[in-house]
Amino acid sequence: MDLDRILNLIKKFVPKKIFRFFQPAYHYSLSLLAALIYRFPTRKMIVVAVTGTKGKTSTIEILNSFLEQAGYKTALLSTLRLKIGSESNRNMYKMTMPGRFITQKFLRQAVKEKCQYVILEVTSQAVLQYRHKFIAYDALIFTNLSPEHIESHGSYEKYLEAKLEIGKTLSRSRKKRKILVINRDDIASTKFKELGNINEKYEFGIKDAEPYKIKEEGLLFTIDRTSLVSYLSGEFNLYNILAALTYARTQNIGIETIKKALENFRGIKGRVELIDEGQDYKVVVDYAHTPDSLEKLYDVFQDSKRICVLGNTGGGRDKWKRKDMAKIAEKHCSHIILTNEDPYDESPEEIVNDMAKHIEKPIFEILMDRREAIREAFKHAKTGDVVLITGKGTDPYIMGPNGTKLLWSDADVASEELKGMEKRDNA
Repeated sequence: MDLDRILNLIKKFVPKKIFRFFQPAYHYSLSLLAALIYRFPTRKMIVVAVTGTKGKTSTIEILNSFLEQAGYKTALLSTLRLKIGSESNRNMYKMTMPGRFITQKFLRQAVKEKCQYVILEVTSQAVLQYRHKFIAYDALIFTNLSPEHIESHGSYEKYLEAKLEIGKTLSRSRKKRKILVINRDDIASTKFKELGNINEKYEFGIKDAEPYKIKEEGLLFTIDRTSLVSYLSGEFNLYNILAALTYARTQNIGIETIKKALENFRGIKGRVELIDEGQDYKVVVDYAHTPDSLEKLYDVFQDSKRICVLGNTGGGRDKWKRKDMAKIAEKHCSHIILTNEDPYDESPEEIVNDMAKHIEKPIFEILMDRREAIREAFKHAKTGDVVLITGKGTDPYIMGPNGTKLLWSDADVASEELKGMEKRDNA
């Protein structure tokens, strides 16, 4: 059993009022202790943090492809996976940035394996628990910001402040060359531009890619008069590519290397992931769990009839977005199947009903069993349609009450159900 789990067990026996009082000191001390035990490993690597509301995991994977194409050995820690060199494992912690001892042990192993770059997905939730501390950052990439985790932070302003704290940590880093990459098209970019004691600041925006074309099957765009092609789709992925590309160029990675990496990069699990079992319609699994990300995903497939499977991730939190996501689904989908996602300690039926009451058109049904909902969606699909399964992406569990969890994979379930339909059709 790792130290984080032992400490969590001990914490259960401490009265809540006492723990809340000492919570900041508790988290800070653990972060320092973990860094001491593993001897501050990030001092010996180039450390790139990626933060924002959306696109973090995708940006990390794209940047990793650029670095590997250039011949560098990399380590990644993200919502999707923990990777050191050629060894990669699915992130099963249900936390983007795991506990401090897990993270520092991972970073020490990356040093041992002689990784030159480590790319970390750093969240606002990690900041609240000081998991971002005692990491010597060389760079921060800011993707975008929109309302999320409002209940846990208290307000959007505090959520923004948590994100800015990551930039402030970079500014306090002892690394000689400190780089900040900012999405200039995002309203929060001005706050990041104001961060001091950072050697180099670079910006990116959609105009940098002009002329560009966004198609269901991929992207065509231009950088420095060089035409680039990507199999990723959606304007959001063009932003993710630009974020990664902007940083890569600060590392003297040339446009031809970037071009080759993009041509070889076929996609990211749980992010507009196509599930193909020979069916005559598209099936897409995506992590979209905010109103903005959901709308942008649906826009990608605006030329197809959309059958949509969704719920609302995170029972007991961000309740404001249930209405918004329901209305977005009603606007874009020809048929909606509302289902269970991550209810935690809230009634899953209550979550779904909170969404259902905002859908006025008679185009939806409720199937609480998520597998059954996916199966039903396939029954509605005809040739040329697209089934969009959103909210979970690569999340490894459906989280229930009192810490219970069900091992889960939207992609695996979709694949199994498609194969099952084919067997039944051929029987």
